[in-house]
Amino acid sequence: MCSYRISCAASDASTPHTVAAHPEQGWALLCDGSIVFDDTGELHPDGSVVPPRRVPAERLAVAA
Repeated sequence: MCSYRISCAASDASTPHTVAAHPEQGWALLCDGSIVFDDTGELHPDGSVVPPRRVPAERLAVAA
């Protein structure tokens, strides 16, 4: 892993912003070093993981 650290400005610490986006690959890098995925999962710099929050199939809308 590289030693370079991206950091948010002090005013942005509560709401990190995107510094690199790759929508074609389904992820974005935030200024605090977190990676967020299109499926709502997250990977934090400390190695902790936030699993995707999926909607139960019975709650999905069905096109007629």
